[in-house]
Parts: sequence; C-alpha cells; structure tokens
Amino acid sequence: MTTDLFDFFKRVLIVIGVAVTPVLIWYLFGVVLMAFGAIILAMLLHLGAEPLVRWLRLPQWAALTLSGLIVLAVVGGTAYLFGSYITSQFEDVMQRTTSASTDIQNSLKATPSGRLLLQHLSSGNLSLTDVLPGLVKMSTTFIEAIIIMLISGAYLAAQPRLYRTGFIWLFPPRNHGRAAEIYDGVGEALRLWLLGQLIEMFVIGLLTTFTVWLIGVPSPLALGLIAGIGEFIPYLGPILAGIPAVLVALTKSPETALWTLLGYLVIHQIEGNLVAPLIQRRMVAIPPAVMLLGIVGISYLFGAIAIIFAAPMAVVIFAAVNLIYVRDTLHEKTALTRKIS
Repeated sequence: MTTDLFDFFKRVLIVIGVAVTPVLIWYLFGVVLMAFGAIILAMLLHLGAEPLVRWLRLPQWAALTLSGLIVLAVVGGTAYLFGSYITSQFEDVMQRTTSASTDIQNSLKATPSGRLLLQHLSSGNLSLTDVLPGLVKMSTTFIEAIIIMLISGAYLAAQPRLYRTGFIWLFPPRNHGRAAEIYDGVGEALRLWLLGQLIEMFVIGLLTTFTVWLIGVPSPLALGLIAGIGEFIPYLGPILAGIPAVLVALTKSPETALWTLLGYLVIHQIEGNLVAPLIQRRMVAIPPAVMLLGIVGISYLFGAIAIIFAAPMAVVIFAAVNLIYVRDTLHEKTALTRKIS
C-alpha cells in the first residue's frame, strides 16, 4: 500500500513538473537565452580544440585551454591592430545611417501618402530601439549576462561528460541508452549547424567587404563585419544587415545605393545557390521554411531579443522532434545530418 501511494505521488509530481516547465521557461526566458549562449560558447571552444587534439595529439584540457587563448589572442590582436579603425568605421556607418533615415523621413513627410506610411510605421509594435532594452533585461545588466555566459560556457566546455551524465540520470535506467543517443544526436546537430554558420559568416563577410569596397561605399570593413554577424540569423539576418549598407550608400548617391543593393542580391544568390548547398551537404538538413518559421515564431513568442539565439533553438527543437517523435514514436527513418543515421 505504501509503495502504491509513493508511486501515485511520484506520478503527480511528474505531471506537475511537466505542467510547470513551460511556465518557468516563459518567466525565465532570459536564463534560457544565457544558457544557449553558454552552450554556443562551449561548442566554439570544442570546435577550436578538435584540430589541436587530432593533429597535435594534445590532451583535451590542453586543447580547450589553447583554443580559448587563441580566440582571446585573435580578438585582442584584432582590437589592438584595427580597433580604432573599425570603431571609426562603425561610427561613420551610424552617422550615415541616421542621416539617410532622416532624409527619407523628410521626403516621406512631404507627401500625403508618405505621411500616412510614417503613421503606420510609427504605430507598429516592432522597433529596433526595443532590442537593446530587451537585451539588458536578460540579467541585471548586459555585462552581467555576458559574464555569466562566459563562465558557464567555460564550465560546460571543461566538463561536458558531467552534464551529459546529469541529463541521462533524469530518465529511468532502462531508457539511459536512448537518452544518451538523443542527447548526442541533438548536440551533433547543433555543433554541425554552428560550424556551417561560422563558415558562411566568414565567406559572406569577406565577399561583402570586397563588394562594397569595389562599389565605393564608405566603411567597407564595418559593413562586411555587420554582414558576417548577420549570417548568424539565417534568412532574416542578411536582410537586416543589408539595410545599413544601402542607407550608407545612399549618402553618396542614389546610383551607389542601387549598385549596393544589386551587389547584396548577387552575394546572397551566390550564398543560396553555391555556398550554402556545399556547406549543408555535411551539415544540418533543416528545411528553409521550417527554420524561418521557427525563428519568427520564437521571436514573436519571447520578444525581439530572442532572435539572437532563435536559430540554434529552432535547430534543437527540430532535432529533438525528429529523434523523439518521428523516430521513436512513428518509427520513421529520418536524417538530421549526414553524420546522424
């Protein structure tokens, strides 16, 4: 009787836990964002450590330490050598973007249809100025959130087996093997997606810098850096990154802006038809519509700030649904990546 009562209360607690989890995620979404940031950082460290372990035969701890030092050296060295140059270019981009935006608004105010359009835009719920406050609200301050992500990411990178074992222990012993497979499958999908995005970010950043320099747009290095970072958010990021480029070009002449727009279209045609297909042959096979709707859905649900990590979240959800529901429940064969059978 006592055993039956214990089992009953255990089931009740499980049901309560399942019901409360979505509520906790809603109210603690800032913590979820920081957790994803820590996971991304840990994976970046491991990606940097992999060639050191494979080629130099270094132990894992030494490879991770060296990987972190290399990242710090690259960032610090770049900041030392080009920091003032990049900063001045970013300031120039901001000034020219503000100037072009003001000119466009003044032109629209001069016509009745333009004034009507401005009224509709100003009454919208989405504003770029909402992003920074949302970012700060992730924690007491934005700096605190960054520090928490850095420290948590370092711990995750240093002891990945500890957290993997903790996840597996959440399930009954008979399900430990399958829980480990799901954990490893989701982790591999996220790792390969991140690797693919890093390659695309580098290629698009380089192409954009060269293109806008060739056209004669001011601050090409800053615009290339913005384009590269924008690639972290698939489909939406490149569009957002192209807006300041066109506005900066518009401060020179309408013809320069037109050539810049054409250049960005050509770059992303190259990305969509050449770069991305080559990379995705060995990366995560997520249908574009699923990824785009996932990013938009997460952003609408949790606010504009969620767009930063909406793509990796969509990857995790997609991989988990495939592994847990499609394979285990429906018993269908589905491939997340070339490496996950």
